[in-house]
Amino acid sequence: MESAKLATWDYEAWRSNAKCRDTDPGWFFPVGVTGDAEIQIRRVKEFCALCPVSLECLEFALRTNQEYGIWGGKDEEERRMIRRIRRVQRRTRVAS
Repeated sequence: MESAKLATWDYEAWRSNAKCRDTDPGWFFPVGVTGDAEIQIRRVKEFCALCPVSLECLEFALRTNQEYGIWGGKDEEERRMIRRIRRVQRRTRVAS
C-alpha cells in the first residue's frame, strides 16, 4: 500500500536529482489558472516533463497531500483525479 511507505521531503534522495533544485519555488505556484498563469502552468509542466525524478516528485506530492502548485508536472486538479482513481482502485481490490 502506497500510504504505508515513508514520505518525507527527500525520501530516497530524489530531490537532489530534481531539475528544479536551483529554481525559484514560486515559479511552481502560479496565481490563478487563466491568462499569464495559464502560460506559466504550461511552461512549468514542460519543464517538469524533462526532469529525471518527476515521478518521485509527483508521488511525494500525492502521499503528503500537497494541495497547491505543480508537482511532478501535475497541477492540483490532476493530482485530485489521481487520488480519486487510486481510492477507487483500493476499494475495488478490497471488495474482490
